[in-house]
Amino acid sequence: MDAPETPISVICDCPLIAHGLTHVIDPEPDLRIVASVRKVGDYRDQGNHGEVVLLNVQLSTWETSSVVSRLHRRGHAVVVLAFSEKQSDAVLCIEAGARGYLGHRIGETELLTAIRAVASGSSYFSADLDGRVLPAPPPRLTDRERQILRLLADGATDREIAVTLNITENTVHSHLDRLRSKSGFHRRADLTRLALRYGLTGE
Repeated sequence: MDAPETPISVICDCPLIAHGLTHVIDPEPDLRIVASVRKVGDYRDQGNHGEVVLLNVQLSTWETSSVVSRLHRRGHAVVVLAFSEKQSDAVLCIEAGARGYLGHRIGETELLTAIRAVASGSSYFSADLDGRVLPAPPPRLTDRERQILRLLADGATDREIAVTLNITENTVHSHLDRLRSKSGFHRRADLTRLALRYGLTGE
């Protein structure tokens, strides 16, 4: 049985670069471009929260990190194809939720390696950033985990979360255990701060 394809969306404002990405990705049997747009505002969620989004747009670092944050909150794994290799720019994008950050000098092999790493739930930062101190990217959460984290941040008890989501308390506990494992945070106050820090509330 063939392995499932990883759906990929490309947001790239340079037609030549977008063409190059298609040329590199399309021949790969485990990867598939499902959407390609030139402007962030033209991007529409394909309904697959497991997809990887390649982001290559000429915006300020703050604007780029804002786009990354919105995509991350919607469950996408974002790889930034960066014009800048400054550590401060990389840090902003990673803290906003980027799971990959690649400098403009990467080759085809490294691009494919990064996409596959991010699709598998890991993170990848290009060799250009090797040796620099970078923050850990925020955990990648399922829709249910985001719902539970939002309710927890609003002060709901485990029982109230269970009633609101129509699930058992044991299921809530299981999701909280996975959240603690993914984030490394064990206290409810720390999970609340995580929700606030990465914009995982109020969705």
